[in-house]
Amino acid sequence: MIDITDKNTVKREAMATGTIKLNKETIKLIREKQVKKGDVIETAKIAGTIAVKNTSGMIPYCHPVPVMSIDFNFEVEDSKIVVTCRVKAIYRTGVEMEAINGVQVSLLTIWDMVKYLEKDETGNYPDTSIGNVAVVYKRKGDAYTS
Repeated sequence: MIDITDKNTVKREAMATGTIKLNKETIKLIREKQVKKGDVIETAKIAGTIAVKNTSGMIPYCHPVPVMSIDFNFEVEDSKIVVTCRVKAIYRTGVEMEAINGVQVSLLTIWDMVKYLEKDETGNYPDTSIGNVAVVYKRKGDAYTS
């Protein structure tokens, strides 16, 4: 791990986003809360929150960060869901890894919950994909805005 003992403790914020492409029929069932495994969006939010809080346990050189705020947004569109995760902390290192981890685990949770709906006749997922995962922004100290 990189030595951060001499870095100042300041406000940190990062936002990441990502998308899962799904069939329109699957989106309809998600909206209607008719997926067999339960409420997809709420479950994905819980899974993403757990992922944010456990990032340093999953990424070997990532510092454990005392996260102070996690906020998720799920935009359910006609053929995709866009997940956004915003993380805040007051610490010596940034929280972008936590935000990305939250997004990716949320997206994977959605896939897991609807995979039975997305499979084709061969058991594959030709129309399902996760993509566009990126850090939208990160801020620290004086550049911090709420």
